[in-house]
Amino acid sequence: MSTAALNQEGGYSSTKLAASGALAGLVGGLVFGMMMWMMGMLPMVGMLVRQENSAVGFVVHMAISAFLGALYGIIAGRFALKSTAALAGGIVYGIVWWVLGALILMPLMLGMTQMVFAIGQPQLFSLVGHIIFGVVTALVFIQLAKRN
Repeated sequence: MSTAALNQEGGYSSTKLAASGALAGLVGGLVFGMMMWMMGMLPMVGMLVRQENSAVGFVVHMAISAFLGALYGIIAGRFALKSTAALAGGIVYGIVWWVLGALILMPLMLGMTQMVFAIGQPQLFSLVGHIIFGVVTALVFIQLAKRN
């Protein structure tokens, strides 16, 4: 039975979907976070809270990942739990957050207005990371949501 059908019957609450999504987001965030660590990008994430530090950047990154995962769970939980749909949804979700996060919000929050929509090698690596985050989050979410 699909999640949409279960939602109509009251089988899945938004809270359960958000919790499953948050956990899935943490798994996706861990994978993406390792990539960010290898590329030396975590200190920049730490600058979002005025701490240019890899450990702080990782904590901030994981908090964002959990939030984005919860949001994914609430959105994706309205659709059928099929691997193909989740894969496509994860790719789209990753691209959307790459544009919103890496190309718009991050530069603005760090006062780098000249970097809004700038696309170079670091941004392309970020795109790959965001897509991987989306796909991992989606695939883990399917498994968690099916269990609940």
